[in-house]
Amino acid sequence: MMDRRTVLILALACLAAFGGWWLQYRWTDKMPAQPPAPAGVHVLATGDSASDYTLPDLDGNPTTLAKWHGRVVLLNFWATWCAPCREEMPMLARMQREHARDGLQVVGIAMEQPRSAALFLKQLPVDYPILIGIDADPVPTTVFGDTAGLLPYSVLIGRDGRILEAKLGALDPATIKDWLAEANASKS
Repeated sequence: MMDRRTVLILALACLAAFGGWWLQYRWTDKMPAQPPAPAGVHVLATGDSASDYTLPDLDGNPTTLAKWHGRVVLLNFWATWCAPCREEMPMLARMQREHARDGLQVVGIAMEQPRSAALFLKQLPVDYPILIGIDADPVPTTVFGDTAGLLPYSVLIGRDGRILEAKLGALDPATIKDWLAEANASKS
């Protein structure tokens, strides 16, 4: 039989384990607080329209997000120096192939010079469009809510061009599927 002291220690250990799990769940489920945007920079928020936002593609041609109006657009900000970015790119390409018929359009935004992005994409090709965000002013990550400029950062845009979700950190297939279900449920 266990004495009271042993039971108390076990109860406290279980409580501490549960507390740790709960804190991890709460902290990883939400985007961390971001610093304020620079003065004069308008930061888009959930519900704002992003349709008019324009960035150059790898060849320097201006591309407006309205090009994909009617589709669910997953913007993914990345750079070659970002290990989690490189790790999630093959998964994003797979999700693009598997869910294109559901209206998903992944769009990568390289926070990288066009030449280095193009060289990197020769080693790790993806079958979704890549835009260049490094020279844009204001910085695209800031405009889309990542005022700290941390990568990877992803934004979900609904079929109507309005921002639905944003996430700092690597994505996983389950999150993308949940986002796609949310976007498809809010079809107008």
